[in-house]
Amino acid sequence: MNAPINVLGGPIQQCSTSPLTGWFRDGCCNTDASDRGSHTVCAKVNQAFLEFIRERGNDLITPMPQVGFPGLKPGDQWCVCAASWRQAHLAGQGCPVVLESTHAAALTIVPLEELMVHAIAEEV
Repeated sequence: MNAPINVLGGPIQQCSTSPLTGWFRDGCCNTDASDRGSHTVCAKVNQAFLEFIRERGNDLITPMPQVGFPGLKPGDQWCVCAASWRQAHLAGQGCPVVLESTHAAALTIVPLEELMVHAIAEEV
C-alpha cells in the first residue's frame, strides 16, 4: 500500500492528536472508501466556521463523550468533511487549513486554489 499523500504531493502530516482527529482517529486526515464524508481537510476551526456548519446539521461544538468526541473550540485542528469545508468557504466562512495535513483525496471535492486561500503553516 502506498503512503498517503497530501494536497501538495508530499507525505501527509499529522493534523491533531489533542483532540485526536481523523476518520481512523490516528491524528491524520487519512481516508478510505468507508469514509463517505471524506474527512480529509485539516482545518484550524474558528467560531464562525463551527457555527456555520452547526446551523447545517453538523455540530462539532457539543461534546459527545459516548463516542469519545470532546467537542471543538476555536483554534482546534480537526479533519473536517471536504464538502462541509467547501460549503463554508463558498459562503465566506472558510476556516484556515493546513495543506501539509490535508489528504489529496480532498481535491476530488475542493479545488486546491480554494484551499490555498486559507492555507496556514503546519504546527509542530
